[in-house]
Amino acid sequence: MNKKIEDDWSNKQSEELYGFKRWGQNYFTVDEKGYVNVKPLGDGQEVRILDVIAEARQKGLSNPMVIRFQDIIRHRVVKINEVFAQAIEEEKYKGTYRGVFPIKVNQMREVIEEVLSAGEKYAYGLEAGSKPELMIALAMHDHEKKLIICNGYKDEDYIRVALLGKKLDKEIIIVVEQLSEIDNIIRVSREMKVEPLIGLRVKLNTQGEGKWAKSSGDSAKFGLSTSEILTACRRLKENNLSQSLRLLHFHIGSQVPNIITIKNAVVEATRFYVQLVRQGFPMGYIDVGGGLGIDYDGSRSNFESSANYSIDEYARDVVSNVRDICDATNTAAPDIISESGRAIVAPHSILILEVFQRISKKRSILKPEHITSTHKVVTDLKAMLKDGSNYGPLERFHDALQKKEEAFSLFNHGYLDLESRAQAESLFWEICYQISQNQSPGYQPEELIELNNLLADQYVCNFSVFQSLLDHWALKQLFPIAPLHRLAEKPSIKSTLVDITCDSDGKIAKFIDLQDVKDTIQLHPLNGRPYYIGIFLTGAYQDIMGDLHNLFGRVNEAHVFLEEDEENGFYIEETINGNRISEVLKGVQYQPDELCRLMKKQIDEATRNDLVKPREGVRLLEFYEALIQDKTYLSITHKKTRKQPSGGKPSASKRKKTSRKKRKGNKEASKQKSKDTP
Repeated sequence: MNKKIEDDWSNKQSEELYGFKRWGQNYFTVDEKGYVNVKPLGDGQEVRILDVIAEARQKGLSNPMVIRFQDIIRHRVVKINEVFAQAIEEEKYKGTYRGVFPIKVNQMREVIEEVLSAGEKYAYGLEAGSKPELMIALAMHDHEKKLIICNGYKDEDYIRVALLGKKLDKEIIIVVEQLSEIDNIIRVSREMKVEPLIGLRVKLNTQGEGKWAKSSGDSAKFGLSTSEILTACRRLKENNLSQSLRLLHFHIGSQVPNIITIKNAVVEATRFYVQLVRQGFPMGYIDVGGGLGIDYDGSRSNFESSANYSIDEYARDVVSNVRDICDATNTAAPDIISESGRAIVAPHSILILEVFQRISKKRSILKPEHITSTHKVVTDLKAMLKDGSNYGPLERFHDALQKKEEAFSLFNHGYLDLESRAQAESLFWEICYQISQNQSPGYQPEELIELNNLLADQYVCNFSVFQSLLDHWALKQLFPIAPLHRLAEKPSIKSTLVDITCDSDGKIAKFIDLQDVKDTIQLHPLNGRPYYIGIFLTGAYQDIMGDLHNLFGRVNEAHVFLEEDEENGFYIEETINGNRISEVLKGVQYQPDELCRLMKKQIDEATRNDLVKPREGVRLLEFYEALIQDKTYLSITHKKTRKQPSGGKPSASKRKKTSRKKRKGNKEASKQKSKDTP
């Protein structure tokens, strides 16, 4: 490493540049050697992410991959339960906290298992929004005090499955989202001879904020209006089911950035709760839904990718506002339920990308000796490049742009040859780089800002935005992004990230910033060695919502647990292979055996026609048959020889798993020792 670079830049500067301390919630740090480390318990033992990548590769996994730090899930579940318990004690609240995890946020079995294991002593339950999710919840529910909350649209089978849980003595509450569901619940409960537990979801006047603001208000998809709540109450009374109404529910959207919005919603919902108690319903629960935000950009603001409050403040404000209204109206304090999912699982998952190519405008710049054209448009641009100091940067840019357009027009009309056009383009880009490098600090005209973005490199990464980062493409959600190593070096390249899909939208061109959104990210020059980038806080929704654009499929996964007795302080408990080509083909109704048969038929025909030799035909078919069982993503090597298809690797459904015998002893946060990462 260049000594001057080391002197000019430090790991602390990288830590500040990428904002680890702002958005990392104490989970992520940069060590003195420039490697990103993870502290799954928020303090104490550290794990170097590159060590995990190295071990995962030894187990046969390649990038792109998702690394799950399961201990972070445990830490988050404990955190939300403890902060609510502390708030209840401090505010002298007479109810309890009964949290549930919404399965829709991440349905992966390993995630749900860890959530339930971590929440065992808190009776932390589950929320389901569909029949498949409810079937997961029923089967995984193993504690009589854990709640199951049933949200979403419900047909009779959904209700029947929920009441099956009630028959098994589970505390399962069916939340009425639409008025028509009341009659179905009444009918099915009579058929099954089960007294249901019912909740009503109220459509609040309080409007949410951020990207999911329309989840609440008059145009909300779910919830009952005030008059519909009165109608539902009347029908319950008419059918002698008054004792069944136990819960008042609301939801004002995911990732609510402003704590004032949450406070207002809690106040309004608690007023509804009090009114239902006054009508004679037993009630007992108020469900504040989801919305607890993650500070993705670290600005601690009410910007849509941030949150201007902490989890502690959230718990205190929910508890204190419910208490104040209940005390003022002499209403018994209800147990408080929250359905926080994003805040629980977002931090635990990191998407690992490998950069394998750099696209740069500088490649369009010809050497001076190659600029030989005597056409006036070329000589004018050459003069602009040489005499740049005589004009301001904006004037130079306008003049160069005019000449570039003139060159294109001349070419289109047949008055400029190909070599001259290439030389004009080269000179234009060289002038632009000169302008960019000589800009003064401070205010810059918008056109020059756009010029800097235009000159940014593109780092090509082996992944699909549509599969692994769908919220960024569909909703412009920002995620923290940073290199995982070389952070003791100064990152000197302004860049965007592009994926390997055949789609111009397959890119990341917006990045977090403390003051605003950036159009580029600072990265290091590629040096022929693997260069890894991490996309952080991806554990909520991204695992399940991706699609099969270009049939790339799911990526590899490694599930990591802390273990102080193991080398490097961790062990990979489980690996999951991403989709193979054969699997994604089956998903779109192609049978691999049939495709191989069709290819054999064509190769046989080509052999008969002497287009290929018999042995070559055999090799081609073997290559095709092997490749169809290989992974969907690119096989990146840093050697000159191409890696051959793996052929006989296990399918994605095959999981490699390490014994869990150490798990119980590894979960006590207080027993974890601090250990330096090598």
